[in-house]
Amino acid sequence: EVCDAEGLRIERNAQGAGLIPSFEQLRAPSFDPTKVHPAIRDFYEHTASYAMDVWSQTYFPASIGMWLLVKTISRQVNQLNFPLSPLDTAHGMVSEIIAMRRPDGSVRYTGWFRTLAHGKAVLYTGFYMTETSPTLQVPCVKVVFPMPSGNATVVLRPMAEPDGSFVLDSSGHSFGDAGFYRMQRAGTDLRVWQITSLKEHFRVFVDDQGTLRCDHKVRFLGLPVLSLHYKIFKRAEASAA
Repeated sequence: EVCDAEGLRIERNAQGAGLIPSFEQLRAPSFDPTKVHPAIRDFYEHTASYAMDVWSQTYFPASIGMWLLVKTISRQVNQLNFPLSPLDTAHGMVSEIIAMRRPDGSVRYTGWFRTLAHGKAVLYTGFYMTETSPTLQVPCVKVVFPMPSGNATVVLRPMAEPDGSFVLDSSGHSFGDAGFYRMQRAGTDLRVWQITSLKEHFRVFVDDQGTLRCDHKVRFLGLPVLSLHYKIFKRAEASAA
């Protein structure tokens, strides 16, 4: 629907495509892309060439709300089916990169379609792009998750750590800052509100053995809700294993 509306060409299983076509899109006075480990840059620029193993952990009492969300809304719309148990991800995850290109071939959006291999529940279906935050005035990674009558949008500020790790963080305070936003149509109007109590934090790093990994943490009302840990490797390595 988006490609039809905007005159884009859709490319399923886009070989060699990445969530961020070029890390230079994120360059700002506060972020130097060259400070990020080359393996991390390669993953974001060529995500389709990688596979992942994932482990999950939920935390009480916030896990009760997570369980209610997944058992009701998430399963009805087949979106954001967060794993409620480490066994939910035991069979692995299937990942597909979908490129949505302008007539000149440049990428307008990158879709990342991730399903849990066991049961085919959709973990995430998201549109990835880079946009400048009106409050921060720096390029951020924006992820849009389609939802009924609207979407959930997460704006993530990029940061580079001294060891070459890459951090994406949604901690923001004012409207237009990094953060989690809910957008919903009501007739001809579009309602938008920022949920400041919900925060996401990603840290992508290379461990001592040279393996690419990611820690993804979700917090609500200051409490830990969900932790996901990803082991990331080239698809050729996965086939050999």
